[in-house]
Amino acid sequence: MKRIEITFIVLSILFCSYSAAQRVELKGQLIANDEVEGIHILNKTAAKYDISNEKGKFIIPAKVNDTIYISGLKYIIKEVIVNTENVNTGIINVNLEEKINELDQVVVGKIFTGSLQSDIENSDAKPEINFYDLGLPGSTKLPMTQNERKLFDAGSGPTAMIMGGPFGGGLGVNFHKLLNAISGRTKKLKNIVELDNRDKCITRLRREYETIIFENDSLADNLKTEFFLFAQETDGFLKMCNRKNDIEAIIFLKDKLKAYHFRREAEPKD
Repeated sequence: MKRIEITFIVLSILFCSYSAAQRVELKGQLIANDEVEGIHILNKTAAKYDISNEKGKFIIPAKVNDTIYISGLKYIIKEVIVNTENVNTGIINVNLEEKINELDQVVVGKIFTGSLQSDIENSDAKPEINFYDLGLPGSTKLPMTQNERKLFDAGSGPTAMIMGGPFGGGLGVNFHKLLNAISGRTKKLKNIVELDNRDKCITRLRREYETIIFENDSLADNLKTEFFLFAQETDGFLKMCNRKNDIEAIIFLKDKLKAYHFRREAEPKD
């Protein structure tokens, strides 16, 4: 019984310590040499986001060690870890770096004829090594991301036996997994992994279909970014995206674009 009581006390203390860490509203300022309106600020840890105004100001809920993700078309993506000073002052300033567009390198060399067989023979390209071509066991599954690894670790760990159950014998308990579930860490990590997957999916959809979707639409660049964020918040988005069906994806994006325009038109004008 003493062991169970000690375990309960430890769990209570951990739960209270997690509850004590409350988020505050951080007033942010983006600093750059160009336009800073319409930049997306995402707290990946808390799954909260905001959009900067014409002066580059924004407000985002955050606490110490939260990861703030800043994304804009003209700027290099930036991630900032919230520190104690930010939380104490309620202020966070972020310097943005402009993207530099570079031309692809022009290589002067072998001339290709247009014949597939001939061009392959004249090409210096080498095929990728495949485990199975070499007769070796291997896996084509992509390695886990850092956040996926954290989520996996949160649900694993050794199982301890608590003796003296109601029917004799013992009860197996994974305290590591239990603590993460009670503290909310597992749920938080699941939300972070889902956000990562949504970001990855919408980035691919934007790269592949943006030209088609906006062929007859003159939406401003900063609003296009807002549209794609709006689209990825739809229920069932990840399942649709992971099916990688071109027609389904285009229909989905066009329907969401209509919904996005309808929402903007319904918003009160200043």
